[in-house]
Amino acid sequence: MPPDVITVYATFADRAEAERVAQALVDERLAACANLLGPCRSIYRWEGTVERADEVPALFKTTADAAPRLLARLAELHGYDVPAAVAWPAVDALAPYAAWVGESTR
Repeated sequence: MPPDVITVYATFADRAEAERVAQALVDERLAACANLLGPCRSIYRWEGTVERADEVPALFKTTADAAPRLLARLAELHGYDVPAAVAWPAVDALAPYAAWVGESTR
């Protein structure tokens, strides 16, 4: 049976940081793949003030077993004090894709 696939969503201050973290997570086999998306505009409350920032979102494909380690490592590598990083379970995935994610994160 293929492993459960998890997608981890995170945002970064810029493309260079997103690429650096993505490369490390794939190299360390915590993520099978990382998709860096186009810049987005984030509006958020931080330390009592509403802020605006351009950020780079990323999607990391991993397994349920590897997701906690990926999140912990992402937090170590990330430049923000409190990185926005959440894990979403995939409701379903093609079996060959799920197997590839599992093999790539072993």
